[in-house]
Amino acid sequence: MTEPISARALWASRIMWAIAVLFMLFDTGIKLVRESHAVEGTTQLGYPDSTVQLLGVIEAVCLVLYLIPRTSVLGMVLMTGYLGGAVATHVRLENPLFSHVLFSVYIALLMWGALYLREPRLRALLPFRTAQNG
Repeated sequence: MTEPISARALWASRIMWAIAVLFMLFDTGIKLVRESHAVEGTTQLGYPDSTVQLLGVIEAVCLVLYLIPRTSVLGMVLMTGYLGGAVATHVRLENPLFSHVLFSVYIALLMWGALYLREPRLRALLPFRTAQNG
């Protein structure tokens, strides 16, 4: 049995969720409509401009699964893979560590953190241990 979610944890979860989801919605949207900055950014990363919408669709599927409570963990696992590809791309291009390479990690941490705080089954699966409880 897991502990109930405190009001503080619930609000922290909501704030983390909102920041990450708003960013991901924006990123997905500009890819789906092939906005010029999205196309330019994708080609600068070494991908053909024809992949922009496909990347947007993959991102949208992951995001929709994350937004549906029953599939949120699956959505986050898939989103982690998607964001990991972004990390690998930036590492391959030797982009700056904190602003480019780790940006996807920051988003993933917000998304995982929000999910962890509000999902008792995830907390039961991955319990943080303290010195008191072993």
